[in-house]
Amino acid sequence: MPINVLMPALSPTMEKGNLAKWLKAEGDKIRSGDVIAEIETDKATMEVEAVDEGILAKILVAAGTADVAVNTPIAVIAAEGEDAGAPAPTLAPKPVAPVAAAAPAPVAAAANPVVAPSPAVGAAATGARVFASPLARRVARESGLDLARIAGSGPHGRVILRDVEAASAAGTAVAGVAPVAAAPAAPPAPVAAAAPAAKPVGMSDETIKKLFEPGSFTEIPHDNMRKTIARRLTEAKSTIPHFYLSVDCELDALLALREQLNASAPVGKDGKPAFKLSVNDMIIKALALALVRVPDANATWTDGSMLKHAHADVGVAVSIPGGLITPVIRKAEIKTLSVISAEMKDMAARAKARKLKPEEYQGGTTAVSNLGMFGIKNFSAVINPPHATILAVGAGERRPLVKADGSLGVGMAMSVTLSTDHRAVDGALGAELLAAFKGLIEKPLGLLV
Repeated sequence: MPINVLMPALSPTMEKGNLAKWLKAEGDKIRSGDVIAEIETDKATMEVEAVDEGILAKILVAAGTADVAVNTPIAVIAAEGEDAGAPAPTLAPKPVAPVAAAAPAPVAAAANPVVAPSPAVGAAATGARVFASPLARRVARESGLDLARIAGSGPHGRVILRDVEAASAAGTAVAGVAPVAAAPAAPPAPVAAAAPAAKPVGMSDETIKKLFEPGSFTEIPHDNMRKTIARRLTEAKSTIPHFYLSVDCELDALLALREQLNASAPVGKDGKPAFKLSVNDMIIKALALALVRVPDANATWTDGSMLKHAHADVGVAVSIPGGLITPVIRKAEIKTLSVISAEMKDMAARAKARKLKPEEYQGGTTAVSNLGMFGIKNFSAVINPPHATILAVGAGERRPLVKADGSLGVGMAMSVTLSTDHRAVDGALGAELLAAFKGLIEKPLGLLV
């Protein structure tokens, strides 16, 4: 039987992707595990492997097609001689069988039969006037019975005394309805909940374009990466209560240690040093160790619980053409500076070529965004879910400093700002984390443990 090749979900959040190219042509023989196509997501270019053997009998989605939904059939694999004129049927969710309304439980017949509902009963449902004799009204009121629920047997359905007495004796006002006397007082009508405030909507595309002279701009459609960045940042700022903490860190000791470590790096056969540490590598390690020292801050908020993480997985924002990606250094707290440096260089290069695997840029427990190389002194970063924190790092610069002994001097310093998800990391906890980070930066021998 022909087998559909479906558009794969290359990450838990992927909804669609671009079919970049086919690496096999119709009629090619295929073995399980062969790479048959390349898919572009918002973050990377991934390979699609065949899951069965046979012949690529039919290509259903042409190369270069954009926004192909996940689980859409993109090709058909068939055995030799098999007809693949139509794609194999795809599994669809089974419809849920409608649940029959439960029939009301039968009510035992009253000792004294009650006449079938009359117009008086219908009047109760519609709020119309109930016709009853004055005596029947008084007795019903004294007995706590609702006249609207009693079937009248008098002329034109009028409720008379015997109808009230029969209802009281039978314990029911009308067949199938609980006796009014036994029923608790009706609760007050529920107050309608206030409708949620509508989300603010920005100006429409056409409204914005009208603000500029025709021909004075070039319209460039958004690609998947830019759409995803826009959606995730909007969600982050709309749903995460951001809280900001800033501190200045002295860098002289860290820069001196970095120079010593780089000078001591062994030289390989190619004549190049085995590693060359950057300040950012040391910042990654310092943030990871700070989370170990303040474990309550190494957390993720969910609606049902707080996730406390065993390791510090640090994402690092990397600028790539058209956007941004955050590869993750896993278990950064137990890795040496040279290992962190090597992993960052490798992942940054593959990120710019869009060759990262989803597991290399998804998840993580915190992140670092460093704009110091651009001369930015300080800034506040937007938290990248599911993280509860992100550290924004500014440029190192020479500043006047007050030394520990109270004397004035000049030294290298940088400003950092910690953005926290206030649901998970409140002000005091964030301050404790930032103090631990500052201590590791200013006394950097702790980074070597």
